[in-house]
Amino acid sequence: MTPAPIRRRKLYEEVADAIERMIGEGRFAPGDHLPSERELMETFGVGRSAVREAMLSLQRMGLVAVSSGERSRVLAPSAKALVGELSGAARRLLAQPGGVARFQQARALFEIGLARLAAQVATEADVVRLGAALAANRASLGDLQRFRDTDVAFHLAIAEIPRNPIFTSLHEAVVAWLTEQRTTSGRLPGAGEAACAAHARILEAIAARDPAAAEQAMQEHLEAVAALYWKAQGEAATAAAAP
Repeated sequence: MTPAPIRRRKLYEEVADAIERMIGEGRFAPGDHLPSERELMETFGVGRSAVREAMLSLQRMGLVAVSSGERSRVLAPSAKALVGELSGAARRLLAQPGGVARFQQARALFEIGLARLAAQVATEADVVRLGAALAANRASLGDLQRFRDTDVAFHLAIAEIPRNPIFTSLHEAVVAWLTEQRTTSGRLPGAGEAACAAHARILEAIAARDPAAAEQAMQEHLEAVAALYWKAQGEAATAAAAP
């Protein structure tokens, strides 16, 4: 058995890990300022570049806020920051062959589960808000940009029903990653009307507190959206290949 090579860690990674442990142990609470750059250099026996790279790494992780000319400040844990860390990798995965299809599948798994959960826990106030989101969606038919925005708002209203910030942050990320899909499929004739009808079925199932019906309605909706997207892509490819 050949052992795998051991990766040598960079200095800034060691510094970042040490500061992260301090935060985790409660030595620095959310809102606290970390020691100055010079103090951190002396504490860890490293140069300025290692400290600065460590701060940038911690900032990308959503653990600290870095401002020019000021000491870094510890941030409260945030689901949005957690999801934001995935954005760069998500864009690269989307650009790979088959990337969009894989993300469509992941979105379906996530939103179908959300619809089912929403039907289980929705309050009357939640149903009213979802109904208002559907009304705004219907009113925007014929205006592609406004329709897309109200479409997103309807799905966000579902994600908000369980009152779990991880769900809403994931939803916002998925919206950003699949913006091109919504724009492309939404241009096809009848796409807006079909989406509104699907939204109405989803709302009806959630209002009836019927998890199975909500799950089925969302699944059918997302399958239809994906089919429209690939139809539009096929038509565009055919047009581009025409002499």
